[in-house]
Parts: sequence; structure tokens; C-alpha cells
Amino acid sequence: MQYRQLGRSGLKVSRLCLGTMNFGPQTEETAAQAIMDAALDAGINFFDTANVYGGSKHRGWTEEILGRWFAKGGERRERTVLATKVFGTMEDRPNESRLSALHIRRALDASLQRLKTDHIDLYQFHHVDRNTPWEEIWQAVEVAVQQGKILYAGSSNFAGWHLARAQESAARRHSYGLVSEQSIYNLLTRDVELEVIPAAQHYGLGILPWSPLHGGLLGGVLKKEDAGVRRTQGRALEALKKHRNQIRRYEDFADELGQEPGQLALAWLLHQPAVTAPIVGPRTQEQLSAALGALQVKLDAEALTRLDTIFPGRRTAPEDYAW
Repeated sequence: MQYRQLGRSGLKVSRLCLGTMNFGPQTEETAAQAIMDAALDAGINFFDTANVYGGSKHRGWTEEILGRWFAKGGERRERTVLATKVFGTMEDRPNESRLSALHIRRALDASLQRLKTDHIDLYQFHHVDRNTPWEEIWQAVEVAVQQGKILYAGSSNFAGWHLARAQESAARRHSYGLVSEQSIYNLLTRDVELEVIPAAQHYGLGILPWSPLHGGLLGGVLKKEDAGVRRTQGRALEALKKHRNQIRRYEDFADELGQEPGQLALAWLLHQPAVTAPIVGPRTQEQLSAALGALQVKLDAEALTRLDTIFPGRRTAPEDYAW
């Protein structure tokens, strides 16, 4: 396994992050715990979850599964860099969502209880809260850090200017600020290259891409359809209609390289300088093994240029759209 420091921090995390969103609703607990054991054995030390994971009828379910896994011992907690999130609605009451100091305190304590741990390594804001001042958010974080309940703070789904506001506010308080930003980023969705990635690099934040296979569209969807093993529906079907020609060219290029499409998509992210660790969300151990194979894929300049030709990226703003 390869490791990299998370942003400007001294924290070392694996180049793949285990996403746990499927644990509970899609993957039953015994299988989920087996996947986590396999991930640790493979050297993945970075696990990502969120307090709302588990579905609308059982928010917190995924954290509970992790908590029971940690409770099995075997230094599972000590070997894991644990990341969870706060923002989403947990109860039907006025102060049970977003980033008020009250909700951060309550949500953090509830996550710690579900996860059966005394601290969160990376506590992430799941979305920007436009109604809460950063001074209040950072004060709540500073209290939690002083209490030993969290070590680092991160963000998710922030725009570039949100990162700037967060970091400048933290600097005025002589606080450490954010160390990571979790965004959708893959060959099909590259808008973060405009401003989010430049802002993250300027402020020393590591990028944690979610949906690295764009809901499976970069995982060999056409080959699976041709073989009759996948039927694309809903939003994925609409995206496939829009990008079918690109995806066909992409899968043909993967064949040319002798690589599986999903591994190629992950390998491309691993070759992006701003990326710390793509978040993979396996439902099975086979999917985890396939993701691990991406670590062995080396792409030369010609291959990277070819991928940019198939899926054109964005230049840094404003040069992307202005002189």
C-alpha cells in the first residue's frame, strides 16, 4: 500500500479511502465487517463514513456497524484513520441539522457513541452552511479539539470561495482550519479543476474524490450491458445516453492498454497531483480487490493525454473561460 500525507497535515493515509455508504442498506453487516477486515489487511487505513449514512429510516446505521466492528478489538480502531461527517438532518427538530455550534456538539457526541470511540480523526462538514457564520463553526471545532473529541477538520461539497472563506476565518482565529476537501471528481465530472482544486492546493488541503467511477459509468458499463450483466436505469441511464460515445471510446482505450475500465479511472485520479485518496465504496470483497488493482496501474504522459482527449478537463479559472 502507498501512503500520502493528508493535505498539509502530518497525518498519513492510504492512497485509497474505504467509503462505507453502502454498509447497511446495500451490504449486510457481516459482509461489511469482512470488507473492512480485508481493507485493513490490504493496508487501507483510511475509512470514510457520515452520520446520515444508513438511509432515511435508519440514519446512523452505518456508523453503528463501524462501531460494532471496532468493538471486536484486534486494534481495529488504532489501525484506522476514521473520518465521518456532520450537516444532514438526523431528527425532525429545528436544531438537528447544519453547522450551528449546538448541532455540531450534539451530532459529534452522537457519532462518538455510535462509533464506540472517544475521538474522530477527521470531522468533515458534509456541505456548506450559508446561514451559520464561520466564527461560530470554528469556535465549536476548537472546543471539540480541546476536549480531544476530534483531531482534524475537513469539508465536503464546498466551492472554491467557500474554502477561501473557511481558511481565512480560521487564520484570523489562529486555528488550523481545514485539511481536506471531499468533492465529486472523476473523468466525467471535472468541474472542480476550475476553482476548488486551485483553492485546495493554495491552502494545503488534500482532495478526496467521491464517486470516482461516476456511479459505475466508468466501470465498464457498456461491456457489462453487452454481456447482459447490467441494466442501467434512472439518472445513470440519462448520463449514459449523454456520454455513450465517450464511454465507448474510453472502454476501447482501456482494452488497448490491457486494463479494466474501473481500475483505469481510479488510476487516473491517483495520477492527479492534488488528489490524496479516491473514496471507493465496495459492496463486495470482489469490488474491493478490483479497486486495489488500480494502485499497480502506471499511466505515462501519452496515456494521460489520450484520456484528456476523450474526457476534456477544465483549466484553472478564469483562464478556462477568459483571457
